[in-house]
Amino acid sequence: MIVRAKAPLRLGLAGGGTDISAYYNVYGGNVLNATIDMYAYCIIEPSNERKIIFKAPDIGVIEEHYSEENIKTSNVLSLHSGVYNRIISDYNNNNPLSFTMTTYSDAPAGSGLGSSSTMVVAIIKAFSEWLNLPLGEYDIASLAYKVEREDLNLAGGKQDQYAATFGGFNFMEFYDNERVIVNPLRLKRWIRNELEASLVLYYTGISRESGNIINQQIENTNKKNKVSMDNMHELKRQAVFMKEALLKGDLKSFSACLLNGWLAKRKIADSITNPFLDELYQYALDSGAESAKISGAGGGGFMMLYCDPCRRIELVRALKNKNGVVLTPSFTELGTQAWTIFTP
Repeated sequence: MIVRAKAPLRLGLAGGGTDISAYYNVYGGNVLNATIDMYAYCIIEPSNERKIIFKAPDIGVIEEHYSEENIKTSNVLSLHSGVYNRIISDYNNNNPLSFTMTTYSDAPAGSGLGSSSTMVVAIIKAFSEWLNLPLGEYDIASLAYKVEREDLNLAGGKQDQYAATFGGFNFMEFYDNERVIVNPLRLKRWIRNELEASLVLYYTGISRESGNIINQQIENTNKKNKVSMDNMHELKRQAVFMKEALLKGDLKSFSACLLNGWLAKRKIADSITNPFLDELYQYALDSGAESAKISGAGGGGFMMLYCDPCRRIELVRALKNKNGVVLTPSFTELGTQAWTIFTP
């Protein structure tokens, strides 16, 4: 028997940063995101060898553990052991499992596409398929959040786990007491197609540590730093404006929201942008982009650019001159999925 699972990566369109608990516990957060045809994958092959083997061929790492109810969390594959420990304690009566797990992702860690949280969702989905666990979408997303933020103490927001689990275009609301509402957007097909034809992703080649940026955001929020707080509130407003623009098919306003969101985002923490990113941003605007933002926490990773579809080829050619990786992704409607292959 082989269990396979995958979960889609996401584009943070607006409101990213308001899904940090220090902010939404007080003010409530709003985030608009959409999943794309890039994935995190997990494969589980059960065994009887009383071993747990984690393989991550995309980063060239293999870890081996004795099959125990709680295994030591490493620095490299902490997500894998973190999910395993939580599954065993909460859903398997502390009975250890033996298996080989292989994981890989279409995007590197630190890309700004939510790759780490998406991997956690894929791993949980694989365990859920294997063990036939009664986990719905909200359960999986909440569990993924707890593994990262509570068990592993990794700094970050809350949108990625829900985006990877639910899939599609979603307007998300975050409140205190861990209350989350995911509102799927029913976009007309032509709106989705037009947006898809207008977006370009450019990987800057900088894989950044989002935790450092987020910790600065949390510090500024806790201190009620006026500049940071004013711009956090603006990010929340832009998420609402962008949702309305998308539902109406007003892509000119969508582009304006993307730009306004980035202008606000860059003011909430010093490390969100830098001279390299500022120069690249201006280069993109000079080369055909109408608006752009750094996806995720900032500091590097992927830049998301909006342009007239007639100028997309021109923009792509210009960006390729910068030696980065240019992608033109498609949107996906489905969230995390899992299936079982029964072998002879």
